[in-house]
Amino acid sequence: MMTVSPPIAAAKQPRRSLSRFRSARGRETWAGLAMMAPAALLLLLFLIIPVLLAFTLSFTNARLISPNPPRFVGLDNFFRAFTADPVFLQSALNTFLFALVVVPVQAGLGLLLAVLVNQRLRGTTFFRVVFFVPVVTSIVVVSILWRFMYQSDGLINSMIDTLTFGALKGADWLNDPSTALGAIIVLSIWQAVGFHMIIWLAGLQTIPEELYEAARMDGAGRWRQFTNVTWPGLRPTMVFVLVTITIAALGLFVQVDVMTQGGPLNSTSTVVYHAVRKGYEQQEIGYAASISLLFFVAVLIIALIQRWLTREKN
Repeated sequence: MMTVSPPIAAAKQPRRSLSRFRSARGRETWAGLAMMAPAALLLLLFLIIPVLLAFTLSFTNARLISPNPPRFVGLDNFFRAFTADPVFLQSALNTFLFALVVVPVQAGLGLLLAVLVNQRLRGTTFFRVVFFVPVVTSIVVVSILWRFMYQSDGLINSMIDTLTFGALKGADWLNDPSTALGAIIVLSIWQAVGFHMIIWLAGLQTIPEELYEAARMDGAGRWRQFTNVTWPGLRPTMVFVLVTITIAALGLFVQVDVMTQGGPLNSTSTVVYHAVRKGYEQQEIGYAASISLLFFVAVLIIALIQRWLTREKN
């Protein structure tokens, strides 16, 4: 009967261990790929493929429903947007003005509310809930409600008439080109400020209390504590808040679609709304894709500029 010498048996043992290790790693790899597959498939179907398709269509004259096949037109759609489509230029200006007002006001108001509800006082939980309720309410429902409030005989004008004893009359907010965009700005800030209040509040609660105690021992008042302790500690939160508000502001669509449909006289039309209207109402899907591509590039550039301006400076 043949026997295996101890040196040979010892040499085979590491090989078996290595084989089992590789087998276990292989099973883990396949298990990870299987768990990742549903998310990867969704990303492929609803993000990567649509982006590639929009990029391709932006260089064609494709229509949503047409017997004629799409034809390559090069950069004609992009030249058309800047030279032959005044509504696009007006929409771009409206979008820029909306973001220019909403970003600083919403961020600042959210920070103020966060500082207020961060106090150790009774009732702060109630106010946190109250300020956050508009965020969890459907933006479509909120827009319909505010559209009724903005009517000539709506709640806002009734309040103005009551508070001024009839001395002032409210405007026809959504039907006047000079007030329509401002009315949507007020609604948008009111609806979303609670979300950013929560983000600021989370940032405030990560700042150690020992820093405030040290500042108070040095004789710093509330404003000095805010500028020297609170604000430096909120820098990462500030970057996140500014980027998210900017992207949401530039993507304004629902409020316009529900309340004004871009009017009056295109005074509330935005880039996203104009792209949707061109693509689905007027069926110019190729031109709409080019507008979407321009919008994507603009948002990317603005986000990168914001990130550079708010970077850590050593």
